[in-house]
Amino acid sequence: MPKICSISCDVSIQSEWVRKIKWGVLLGLMVLIYGSHAPLITLTKVEGQVPFSPSSCVVMIELAKLLISLATLVITGGTPALHSPPRFVHVAPYAVPAVLYALNNNLVVLMQAYMDPSSYQVLSNLKIACTALLYSLCLGRRLRPAQWLALGLLMFAGVCHSYSSLDLEDSENAEEGPRLHITLWGLFLLLLYCFVSGLAAVYTEMVLKSQRLPLSLQNLYLYMFGVAVNLLCSLSSLASDKSFLEGYSGAVWVIIAGQAANGLLMSVVLKHGSGITRLFVISCSMLVNALLSWAVLGLQLTPFFLLPVVIIGLAAYLYYR
Repeated sequence: MPKICSISCDVSIQSEWVRKIKWGVLLGLMVLIYGSHAPLITLTKVEGQVPFSPSSCVVMIELAKLLISLATLVITGGTPALHSPPRFVHVAPYAVPAVLYALNNNLVVLMQAYMDPSSYQVLSNLKIACTALLYSLCLGRRLRPAQWLALGLLMFAGVCHSYSSLDLEDSENAEEGPRLHITLWGLFLLLLYCFVSGLAAVYTEMVLKSQRLPLSLQNLYLYMFGVAVNLLCSLSSLASDKSFLEGYSGAVWVIIAGQAANGLLMSVVLKHGSGITRLFVISCSMLVNALLSWAVLGLQLTPFFLLPVVIIGLAAYLYYR
């Protein structure tokens, strides 16, 4: 009997280690994709300008996620779910995240008229606090004081990283004076952006966990609305913007493939993990972004870069211990 119990314990420990390794690989891949996004966009630029339509790129990313979700559903034998029309109560909730994410994409563009990019880069870290508050209020997850402290440190690390990348010398020496500025309307739009960002993540997690449907089918519903909403936004801007696939290069298709994979992996995290894990992934990706920018684009790293590295490590220890 003790021998059987020992074998059972060994199998349980082994399966737990396998689970942790799988999660580690998944999160590491997400961090790498998130971190490589900005350097890849920089590599696509021609004479300092992005040669493709960003709105069409978003549509292609959503379409890729939709097709992959459909293929996964077929491969895993979930096609019987498609034989009968889905119930409205099952499908309708997935329209909300699509609208929220589309709203945020437009808020990012609108905010640029009321603040400089550096102020946006620093202050957008407030979305960590918004996500944590909505996570606690909407999902009823009570966080320990140490976990709140960890999330505060995570936000501070984001501010430190953003501050370390600001070109303050150029700002002070510029003839027109300091370029750091933000209006009250810009501050309102930024707070709205942070709130919508947190709400979209928390709402998506709530919907994915509340329905006992295969994740591939849930993704299919989610990205059907994603394609529809973003396609409407893209078509409305075609009159003054580039044509739909103009300026697409190999690097652009790599961006599309990477972001599509990241969106699907994020669904796994929200379904089986938590939205707080998403915040740690995004924060860690800032460090990968900086390292890739240094290695590929030749940007300089300052000693100040080490501070957010230490803070993120401390935040992860406090939150998950």
